[in-house]
Order: sequence, then C-alpha cells, then structure tokens
Amino acid sequence: MINRQSVVRRHTVEYTAPDPSSVMTVGNGDFAFTADITGMQTFTSFHDQAAARAEGRLAVNTATMTTWGWHEMPNPDGFVLQDAMSTYDTPRGPVEYPDKFDMAAMMRGGDVPRELKAGTWLNVNPHRLDLGRIGLVLRPARDATPESDPAVLTRPRQRLDLWSGAIESVFEYVGREVRVTTVADPSGACVAFRVESELLATGQAAVAVRFPYASDGFFETSQWSAPERHTTVLKHLDEASCLFDRNLDASTYALRLDWTQGSIAPGGRLHEFELTTPDQVLEVVAGFSPDDGSELGPGTFDTIRQNAARWWQDFWTTGAAIDFAGSTDPRAAELERRVVLSQYLTAVHCSGSVPPQETGLATNSWQGKFHLEMHLWHAAHFATWGRPQLLERSMDWYLSTLGAARETARRQQYAGARWPKQVGPDGRESPSDIGALLIWQQPHPLYLLELLYRSSAPERREALLSRFAELVEETALFMASFAEARDGAYHLPAPLVPAQEFYDATTSEDPTFELAYWWWGLEIAQQWRERLGRKRHDQWQQVQDGLVSPHRAAGVYSAIATEPYLRRDDHPSMLCALGVVPATPLIDPDVMEATLLDVCEDWDWNSAWGWDFPVMAMTATRVGRPDLAVDALLMDSAKNRYLSSGHSPQIGSILPIYLPANGGLLSAVSLMAAGWKGAATDQPGFPADGWTVKHEGFIPWP
Repeated sequence: MINRQSVVRRHTVEYTAPDPSSVMTVGNGDFAFTADITGMQTFTSFHDQAAARAEGRLAVNTATMTTWGWHEMPNPDGFVLQDAMSTYDTPRGPVEYPDKFDMAAMMRGGDVPRELKAGTWLNVNPHRLDLGRIGLVLRPARDATPESDPAVLTRPRQRLDLWSGAIESVFEYVGREVRVTTVADPSGACVAFRVESELLATGQAAVAVRFPYASDGFFETSQWSAPERHTTVLKHLDEASCLFDRNLDASTYALRLDWTQGSIAPGGRLHEFELTTPDQVLEVVAGFSPDDGSELGPGTFDTIRQNAARWWQDFWTTGAAIDFAGSTDPRAAELERRVVLSQYLTAVHCSGSVPPQETGLATNSWQGKFHLEMHLWHAAHFATWGRPQLLERSMDWYLSTLGAARETARRQQYAGARWPKQVGPDGRESPSDIGALLIWQQPHPLYLLELLYRSSAPERREALLSRFAELVEETALFMASFAEARDGAYHLPAPLVPAQEFYDATTSEDPTFELAYWWWGLEIAQQWRERLGRKRHDQWQQVQDGLVSPHRAAGVYSAIATEPYLRRDDHPSMLCALGVVPATPLIDPDVMEATLLDVCEDWDWNSAWGWDFPVMAMTATRVGRPDLAVDALLMDSAKNRYLSSGHSPQIGSILPIYLPANGGLLSAVSLMAAGWKGAATDQPGFPADGWTVKHEGFIPWP
C-alpha cells in the first residue's frame, strides 16, 4: 500500500523569492484565487501579463475567477453569428461556416478590417471576468504611499501544502514579520485569509479590495483604466461584514466580505476599498455570488480551512496513486513531481461545471473561452485515476447546449448535433477559420462518457446511461451523417481541419487520427445502445464497416490522405489513432510503431505542444515500447517544461499556463501504469530496467 501523504508532501511547492511567473492558486474547479508571494493579490503590476509580453518575459497575473463570471462588451452593431459566415461548396450544396476571423490580425492590434468586425466581436465576447483583487496594502508609515514592488519584502517564504490545500506565506517588511494563510472553500466561490502582523495595528498594513473593468484581450483578465465603465456599491451589513454590488454593462455579481474586527472604507481611487483593524490578527472571508449576494451567509476562516483540509485529504486518499520511490532512473523523481502537481492543478482548474479553458481559472487565453477539443486532455484522467465525479461535473454542460449543437448541424445540412471548437458558456461557437471546420472534438463527449461509465460504481451506471442517452445519440447521428459515401467506402470529406491544424481546409480529407476516432466514437455509441437494450444502429454500422483505411506512405501513416500528406511540425496527430484511441480495425500496430519511430527521428519539437508528449507516450505504450514512452514524457523540449508550480508554459510569454499538458501527462501515466482491458502485462508503459513503480486505484483504459 502506498504512503500517499509521503508521496504528496515530498513535492510541496515552496518559493523563497518573488517571481512574476510563479504563482499559487487555491480553488475547487469552479472558483480559483491566484496569489502572489504574499499569499494575496498585493503586487498586481508585478504580475501584469501584457507588460511582461511586451518585454518578452514570462508572467502570470493574479486573478479571482469563476466558471459563472462572464462579460460582453457593448454590441451597438448587433452582430450575430450569421454576420461572420462564408459559403463553402460541398456535395450537400452550399454550406455556411462562421470563419470570418483572423486571430493574427487581432493579436497585432489596430483597426480590424470591415469584413472581420463581426467575427472579431463574436470571437472575443463573451469573456471571463476577473471578479476582483484582494491584497495587502503595505506602507512604510501610516499615511505613506503603498508599496508596489515586492522587492521591498525581505526573507519571503511561501509554501503550498498540497495535502490540505493551504498557502502559507511569511515575509518581513520594515523589520516586522507578516504571516498570511490562504484557503478556498471546496464547494463555493469563497476564499479566506488569516493575516498576522504588528503592522496591522500600526496602520502600516491593511487589506485592500480592488475591482477592475473587464478586458476582451487575449492575455488580460482586467482593465484598470476604465473606472467610468463600471460601478461598485458598498453596503454595510454590520460592523464586521459588507456587500459589494458590482455592475459591468449587462453583467452583475456580488462580493460579501466578513472579518473579525475592523472597518472598511473607500480607498484612494474609485473601485478600491481598504479594510483596517486595530488588532495584530485579521481574518477575512470573501464570498462571490452571480446574484445579489443575499444567499451568502457569514463565513469564518477556521470553517473554510477545515473544510478545505477535509476535501483535499479525501482527494489524495481516494482514487489512484503512483509511487516511483526506489527507481534508479534519475528522471523518476521529476516525473513523480509532475504527476503530483498536475493532480492538484487539474483539480483546481479543470474539475468544474463547464469544460475548462486552456489556462484554467488563473488567467485568460482566448478570452477565457474553452476549446472543446482540449476537454479530453483536461478531464479524461479524472476517470482513469478513479475520480469520475470530477469528470461528471462538466458533462451536463453538453446537455445544456445540445440545442445550439443541433442547430449548427442543421444549418450545415447534417443530422444530430455538431460540437464547436471555441465556445463560451451559452454554447454559441466563436468564428474562426480553423475552429469552424475542426472535427476531432466531435467524438470527445462519447469517449469521456465511456470513461465515466467504466470508472463509476455499478449502481451508478444505469443512471448515467439514461441521463446521457440523448447526448450520445445526437453526437453519433452527426458523425454518421458527416461521413461521405464515395467509391464504395466512407470518407471524412473536405472542408475540414484536422487536429494538426495547418492544412488547407478545402482539400484536406481522411485524416488518420480522425478516421480511427470516428470508428471508435461510433462503437461507443453502439455499445451504449446495447446497454440500453436497443439494437445496434444499422447506418452507424455501415459507416464503421465502410470507413476508408488511413493513408500510408513509405510504410508509415500520414496525417491526411491528400497532399501534402504530412508536415513535420505542430501536432504529430496521426499517433493519436493508436494510443489515445484504442485498437480499431483501421490501424495496423506495426505500421503505427514505424510511424512513431519516424516521428521520433526528426520532428520539429519546438513547434509541438504540451499534450503531444503524452500522445507519444500513449502510442509507445500501446505498441509495446515503454522505453520510448518514458522518453517522450520527459523529453527536453521548450514546451515540455514544468515550472516549480507544476505549470507548463507554451510559446514564450503567450501561454504561461497550459493545462492540457498537465491533464495529458496524467492520462498517459494512467495508461502506462494500468494499461487497458486485455493488455498483456501490468505497467505496460514503464521499462523494467531502472523503474520501480507502485500503483493502486487506476481504472484500465479501453
């Protein structure tokens, strides 16, 4: 039996200096509070991502975010999705796709071409809100200007106790010690602090609450230069609590603040407030609400700390665990560190009630919208690590937006429901010349549901079958109608964009990964029908049996079946066809092993992404090459770095956080450790030489 506490605590995160790229986050999947070296959000400009990007350095902002907090800029032109459509010729006749958006032009800034204005507005709206910053105010004297640079702190020491979910921060300022403990409620949008210092009583330290306006930028979560565009109303509830009513255009929310002793008053600038106390200890609880806040009751620091500790201890002691102690391979400790920290980060950022965004609840990429093709990487591992409840949370979102997905399919003259790529909480897809034509996200709900079913207790399975039957049926109906009968076989026809996105959508056909995934997705749907007492669907079976074989060249699989067949950069997506996807009639394992070796030989790894390394590991595991599986997970590459926080930055300063890498790593490790149903050996992804692997609680993959 694994000593789980020992495994977790030997990877405790600790900082001893302020670093703009180093942050710690507490949260619960639907809410997160990201802190700087003080354990609060004190030095916001030090972590400003826009400034860091301009200077070519890495930074992560400190934000407070939820899955329900969204905002739209005014839309005086009344743009609707139809305004961003282009017409494509297809065998079904003319079909419209919302592709009028140029991300490169948006990133450059300046005037947007007239024909792209609608698509640009629709792409960047809605965007996720930064609900506010709660930080310290530190002054050398009571009435002095507050400090703005963490360099004034001495002897900073910060520790994230993964086992209890608490951040402990200690530092000295003007010769006095300051201690801050930070915890998040495991079930609500609430964060609590305990601040201890003589500086509180002298007036040199206080707690500040600052509210920004929303930002529709790719990098920013907040805009501090538009105080006139939003309102904040402070309502005193009693001597130790207050309510802030927030209004940003059509978006409203509330923040309730409770504290032990002290008083709150407006600060020096609009939308800023300062909480002071005559005591040397101040406990503060901040609860956020999408409504008027009337449902928020008083909270205490001790209660939230105890609830968080119980939740995290339950998290670590249930589900799966893996221990590499005793391994002689010098890379084992680093892999274990990445595994432990990735479990924490994905629980905080990826286990909420909607599919997560690629940078989670820490910062906004793509304006905070989520990319459905990444949902598999974010969340599949919850099931295989024996924590299906954390995956199940986000699956109801598909049911809530099924109508929008049906309308997309109908507009494109297909049956069923077509799932978009980039999307907000309402299910309306974002215009994109890539996203509108991407298809590999389509089978994801089926695969995620199958993993959820296999990992759930037997008594839960009937309820899952009934609850998600319509989602399975509608998703498969689209997939079957998307396949085009031609020359005695079924094809995945143009226009489409494969997972390796840099091919001409108007000519690309039959991508290798998507062909295998189409077969597997339809097979899942067939099995769900059988479990519900229905017969297999004849049309789906016809498509499965008739899918064309993937294209080969020189004994290896190409990415697509049309010229140029394969580019050796970006995602080696054809590897997903056996690795991510289990064995299917379409893929020859020997050819896939040759394809893996070919990729390893000379791929442009600087252009790959964080989830590509787990893909290689999963393929290597499935084809019996555990040596290559470990090498892939630990490859020395720019986009396969994991910082001391556990985050894996991509593309320099553009994506300082990239959670598909963390989730993909956990998926790969679970396959490497537990294998799949019918696997010939235990631990098929770890070499016998150099690796001592103890594991428990994993659910085998299909």
